Amino acid sequence: MSILKKLLFVTVVFFAAAVKVNAATVDTVLTHSAAMRKDIKAVVIKPADYSATKKYPVLYLLHGFSGNYSDWILKVPSITKLADQYHVIIACADGNFAGWYYDSPMNKDWQYETYVGTELVSYMDKHYSTIANRTGRAITGLSMGGHGAMYIGFKHQDTFGAVGSMSGVVDVRPFADAFGIEQVLGKYSEHPETWEKNSVINMIYLLKPNSLAITFDCGYDDFTFPVNTAFHDQLLMRKIPHDFTIRPGSHNWEYWSNSIVYQMLFFSRFFANAK
Repeated sequence: MSILKKLLFVTVVFFAAAVKVNAATVDTVLTHSAAMRKDIKAVVIKPADYSATKKYPVLYLLHGFSGNYSDWILKVPSITKLADQYHVIIACADGNFAGWYYDSPMNKDWQYETYVGTELVSYMDKHYSTIANRTGRAITGLSMGGHGAMYIGFKHQDTFGAVGSMSGVVDVRPFADAFGIEQVLGKYSEHPETWEKNSVINMIYLLKPNSLAITFDCGYDDFTFPVNTAFHDQLLMRKIPHDFTIRPGSHNWEYWSNSIVYQMLFFSRFFANAK
């Protein structure tokens, strides 16, 4: 082998090693839900600088209706770069095809509020080097997951310090005949009180000013645009500080892959004071 080829070979090997060292690690892990008596998969993304000697904040990232735990990493693989850039662990949870991140009063096999809000958090703190308090935890998601993030965040303010939503169904009542919600909450006509108290827009009373760092956004052409603007108006009326952004776009992965970049910046600022 010539000297030039040897130098080229060494350079390629060194470059490959550098890329490997400086890349986030993506794991598919098997968690357990005692509430549902079953194992559930999750994707966990560790930043390139991950070390057991350092504590990291965790962003819990939720998928939408008909999705699963792998949606985000498959549809937006660039989130690994965000984990590296902001030195954050990302946990992509599973909320079932249409679990809506509720503890369903109709089906005891669907207890996804407890799973995501308590059991998965406990798993992450046990198996990873996390900042194990609300200053180091945020939760967000898209569509059904946007609803889930706000719903869980509002109800578990002792666990999460920041919440977000992308094109979130922050009021489930207009969609009573769609997306399998009645399987979780029962028919609206038969259980209106359940729908009323479990719509995020009706849960703002749980908040105090600055009790949570809140960000949410929606596209102009998104079918959830009306409920998001109404949610924004209610937060303003209650004098709850929040970030609300309207951008061009619809209910699709092109929009969400852009949205997560801005939301990660918001959460990184929140995490800056994590202890």
